[in-house]
Amino acid sequence: MYGITNSWIYDITIALYALSVLGYFIDFLQNNRKANVIAFWLLSIVWVLQTISLLLTLLEFNRFPFFTIFEGLFLYVWLIVTLSLVINWFFTVDFFVFFANVFGFIIMSIHLFAPKDNVSTAVTEQLMSELLIIHISMAMLSYGAFALAFIFSIMYLFQHNLLKKKKWGKRLVRLGNLSQLESLSYSSTIIAVPMLALSLVLGIIWAYIKVEAFHWYDAKVLLSFIVLIVYSIYLFLKVGKGLHGKALSMWNIAGFLVILINLFLSGELSSFHLWE
Repeated sequence: MYGITNSWIYDITIALYALSVLGYFIDFLQNNRKANVIAFWLLSIVWVLQTISLLLTLLEFNRFPFFTIFEGLFLYVWLIVTLSLVINWFFTVDFFVFFANVFGFIIMSIHLFAPKDNVSTAVTEQLMSELLIIHISMAMLSYGAFALAFIFSIMYLFQHNLLKKKKWGKRLVRLGNLSQLESLSYSSTIIAVPMLALSLVLGIIWAYIKVEAFHWYDAKVLLSFIVLIVYSIYLFLKVGKGLHGKALSMWNIAGFLVILINLFLSGELSSFHLWE
């Protein structure tokens, strides 16, 4: 029963999400405030439906919905939608929600083609523990914060390009000033880096306790540490060297590309990450 209900909720969610992104796109092109308001409320409904879907999955399988790549991507999109709504509420960055949810909808589209195989109860019971839940939750939150930093960096480069070409207009004003975008990107990163580091420590402890096939040279482990190193260098360049501007934004974007590789490709080579 839960599965059938969840299926039609998911279909409605996809349709409303597409309409929301379309509304934000119209606002981006035409500075249409009415389209922006409609898109915001559609996105709010999407968040409610996504939350219901996650709860139904929890009730159906009696576990947290992150044990497969299908579930993990859905949870990641839910996190992006949540963070974009929160940012939109507390900060005046008009086009942030548009950029965030173009990215979120792309991930949602990829999610459609992810394998939907469920995990057996026996395997779930063997691997589930509080330590694992905290590890995955912190990793997802850090990746969510890195996504915010990536989006702010994209907006920075877009704004920088408009200023360089002297394309004045409402879009330029609504994008926010460069210093604000750079500051928000840095703030997101400085939250994400220690969170990822703690997640890796907890994950390694859990793997040593629960997983016989754990190896330090596992692709997922190595790429996760590369992500941590790349963003640590970003913080060093920002704080230690005083680097700022376009170069720093490019470094942040490059770091997120490593994250995407880690999310979508390293699982093929990982020997123990079940949700891959």
